[in-house]
Amino acid sequence: MGFDTLDVTVDEGVATVRLANDPVNAISQEMRYELSEAVDVLQEDRVRVGIFTGTPDVFSVGADISLFEEAQDWTTAAFRKNSKVLGQVFESIETIEKPMLAAIEGTCVGGGLELALACDVRLVSPAATLGFPEHNIGLIPGLGGCSRFVHLVGPGKAKDLIFSGRLIDGEEAEEIGLAERVVDDPDEAASEYAESLLSKPPQALGLAKRTVNTARDADLQTAGFVESLAQSTLIETADHKEGLEAFREDRDPEFTGE
Repeated sequence: MGFDTLDVTVDEGVATVRLANDPVNAISQEMRYELSEAVDVLQEDRVRVGIFTGTPDVFSVGADISLFEEAQDWTTAAFRKNSKVLGQVFESIETIEKPMLAAIEGTCVGGGLELALACDVRLVSPAATLGFPEHNIGLIPGLGGCSRFVHLVGPGKAKDLIFSGRLIDGEEAEEIGLAERVVDDPDEAASEYAESLLSKPPQALGLAKRTVNTARDADLQTAGFVESLAQSTLIETADHKEGLEAFREDRDPEFTGE
């Protein structure tokens, strides 16, 4: 599968999706469809962990401004249909039962930040620049910048940053809950993080992700029910039995995903 705006590689269970649309990794129409194809790669059984990254100078500036100029001639229905392509990409990243990491250096704004929000863990350079400047063209962050952002930073901070369009660095992103880790080299840190996850039981990681997402979006009773169902599934897996045996034998477990 060939890509023009992305560099997609799979190495020993880790899939890396590098945004490669020079010069600023704008999410063009072509990249939207290629991201959809990249998600197909992430869904493959050989992939255990996914990483989204950019370049040292820019993760992504978000949508190509020419797209909004083109959209002036669209109907509202046509705009929603077009937006659905990228929206489904973000939803797939958020719901796939595998850890998805975002390694962020440089500029990460607008749709680029919305891509990062769809990931599970964001590893950010202290000097990164993050935010939502959509108000400059009379819009709002429309593909998770409002709906996902609020879950991470709370309604007050979300509204403050969206209203003002203020850009923040990696240190402040961690302070408000937008970044999970601030690291000097996000690419290296993400690779090390991903490698550490390869030794973990895949089903347990996947169901933990699904359960936490449910707890975020549902009432406590529903979340607890899903949590119980996930545990009752995992207790019957070969990996659970392997974990018990490894504990008794004082050795490292060898999980297979079964």
